[in-house]
Amino acid sequence: MEMIEGILERFWGKMLVTAMVSMVPVLELRGGIPIGIALGLKPMQALATGLLGNMFPIPFIIVYIRRIFQWLRRRLPWLERMLDALERKAHLKGANVKKYGPLGLFLLVAIPLPGTGGWTGALVAAFLNLRMKNALPAIFLGILTAGLIMIFLSNAIL
Repeated sequence: MEMIEGILERFWGKMLVTAMVSMVPVLELRGGIPIGIALGLKPMQALATGLLGNMFPIPFIIVYIRRIFQWLRRRLPWLERMLDALERKAHLKGANVKKYGPLGLFLLVAIPLPGTGGWTGALVAAFLNLRMKNALPAIFLGILTAGLIMIFLSNAIL
C-alpha cells in the first residue's frame, strides 16, 4: 500500500509542477509541457495538466485585469511605465484580433512563440472588451493547439 501511495504522490507532484509552470506568464505551456514530459508524465498527461494550469488564470485576467491595472497605478505609480507597455502590447497584438475576431484571437494564442499565448490572449480580450463567451473558446482552442505543437516538439527534442 505504501508503494502505491508513493507512486501516486510522485505522480500528483509531477502534475502539480506542470500545472504551476503552465500558469506562469511567459512560460505557460511552452515551459509546462516539456517539464512535465521531462519529469516522466506521458505526453497526453502533460498536455491535460498544462492545459488546465494555463487556462486557470484566463477568466480572471479577462474580467479583472483592467481593475488590477487601475489599482496598481494608484498604489504603485512607479509601475506606470510597465503597465503602459503591457497595454500597448495588448492593443498592438489586438489589431489582428479586431480584424478577424475570435479566429484572430485563436491564432494569436495558438502559435507557441514568446509574446503569444493564453496570458497575451486574455490581455487582448480584456482591452478589446471581448465578451467572455467569445474569448474563452478561442483562447482554449489556441492553448490546446499550442500544447499539441509543444508535445510534438518535446517528443522530437527529448
